[in-house]
Amino acid sequence: MSTDTKTFLTPEQYLEIERKAEFKSEYYNGEMFATSGVGLAHNRLVTALIGELGQQLRHSPCEVLGSDMRVAVRATGLYTYPDASVCCGGPQLLEGQMDTLLNPTLIVEVLSPSTEAYDRGRKFEHYRSMDSFTAYLLVASDRIHVDLFTRQPDGRWILTSADRLEDVVDLQAIGCRLSLADLYEKVAPFSGITAAGPPSN
Repeated sequence: MSTDTKTFLTPEQYLEIERKAEFKSEYYNGEMFATSGVGLAHNRLVTALIGELGQQLRHSPCEVLGSDMRVAVRATGLYTYPDASVCCGGPQLLEGQMDTLLNPTLIVEVLSPSTEAYDRGRKFEHYRSMDSFTAYLLVASDRIHVDLFTRQPDGRWILTSADRLEDVVDLQAIGCRLSLADLYEKVAPFSGITAAGPPSN
C-alpha cells in the first residue's frame, strides 16, 4: 500500500520558493502548480492588449501590468499570474514586496483549450472575492471572440460579448475602449478572417 503523502506549503514558504525560481508557479490550498507555456497567438494577443491599454492609460491613474505580476487573492489564498491586470489609484502590494498585487481593477485572461474552463469558472470565483476587482476580460485565442464581465453596484455581473473585427469593447472600469481589429491584427487567420480584415467578396 502506498504511503506517499503530499507536502503542503504555507503561503510564506511558497513565496520564498517562488521568488528564487526560474519558472512561474501558482499556489492554492498548500500546493504549487507550475504554469505551462503558451503559443504564438496567445503571446501576440497579450502583447497587443498590453500595448493598447498602456497607450490609453498613459495619463490615467490606472496602469497595466503584464503576466509577470503575481496577484494574491487574500480571501481564498490563491496566488496566480493573470495574462494582464490593471490597477487604479496606485498598486497595493503584499508585505511591501514589489511582486504581488492585491488590488487589480481589471484582470485579463487569454484563453487556451487547457485553461478555458478554469478561467471561466473556479478562477473567476476566486477573483470575485476581491473588492477592487470590477471587470474581467476573457480573450479567445482560437477565434475572434471576447467576453467582458462587469460588476454592477448591486454586486451582479453583466456579460458583454463581441466577435466581429468591427466591434469595440468598452472597458468602463478603467476608461478604455478596445478594438477587436487592433487586438487581433497580428493573429493568424481564424475562419477565413485575416489580419488585413474580413475576406473580400
